[in-house]
Amino acid sequence: MSLGLLNDLSRDELIAWVEQAGHASYRADQIRRWIFGKRVNDFDEMHDIPASLRSALKEHFQLLGAKVVRHQVSVDGTEKLLLEFDDKEQTECVLMRENDRNTICVSTQVGCAMGCVFCASGLLGVKRDLTTGEILSQILLLDRLLSADQRITNVVIMGMGEPLANLRNLTPALLTLNEKGGMGLGARRITVSTVGLPEKIAELAALNIPFNLAVSLHAPTNELRDQIVPVNKKIRLERILKAADDYFDKTGRRITYEYVLLAGINDADEHAAELGRLLKSRNAHVNLIPMNDVSSLDMTAPSAPRTDQFVNTLRSWNINATVRKRKGADIDAACGQLRLEELTQLDPAAESPKSPSSPSTT
Repeated sequence: MSLGLLNDLSRDELIAWVEQAGHASYRADQIRRWIFGKRVNDFDEMHDIPASLRSALKEHFQLLGAKVVRHQVSVDGTEKLLLEFDDKEQTECVLMRENDRNTICVSTQVGCAMGCVFCASGLLGVKRDLTTGEILSQILLLDRLLSADQRITNVVIMGMGEPLANLRNLTPALLTLNEKGGMGLGARRITVSTVGLPEKIAELAALNIPFNLAVSLHAPTNELRDQIVPVNKKIRLERILKAADDYFDKTGRRITYEYVLLAGINDADEHAAELGRLLKSRNAHVNLIPMNDVSSLDMTAPSAPRTDQFVNTLRSWNINATVRKRKGADIDAACGQLRLEELTQLDPAAESPKSPSSPSTT
């Protein structure tokens, strides 16, 4: 029988457990400081925790709870981990280094059920949600890749899976990231990405903590989005935009709209103009993302001139638009690619579900 994950416990739950174990409640905060602030990898490194409490912790819990299956390092300094949990399921997380920041990208599910046609994460479907502790484990393992004088500066919940489909387990992880007794990151440094689940966007807004919200739009019309993001058939752009508008009204956080550029599919001048009309009255930022190549998909990113023209058209509508810098291209740093490669090596038949037809351009 495997041990539980310590970070599946909230601060209050850890306090209750510590007291039940016969120790003072303040020991819970000491334990959390060791985990989130001092980067220990073993309970025995918590030298100001009584030996009897350390023994009880070892008897009941895992500290990090994930095994690093693969660790890849890009020429640009990006690092990617493929992690495996006790049930042998795998997920991915990424550390992206810049001169003035260390941004990490973490996953919320094993696989994804949204079915976006350009994305490796969902090619084999969704297996299960990650627990709160498993989400935090990714953050802690990435944090331990940094030197003693470095810290995580930004977190994006943008890896494998649809974050808001697992909001129940994501919310405690977000709170731990934000609270001073956890990672102590300001809400403006934490971004939650979603394909657009209106009811869940409202739930996130109801936390009354102004996390950044990024909506994965990828198309300016329902007709085209139905082809690129199949779940849109059940949601519709109008409801997504209304939920995003409400989120902005409640939190004051400008919404980012992500748009993966697919050559010959959603990158034409008319698509840029339609997107401009859609967002012109909104306080919005468009983050354009040239598609990461996935070997099993016959879609590609547009050329640099085509991308520039798309940006210029958007800006003619007074839309704030930028193109995301590609990081870790040489290590397949886009979410889902490393797991797909690993599973395919173990079972070549796993490749069979991953050849969806390209969406129509008409």
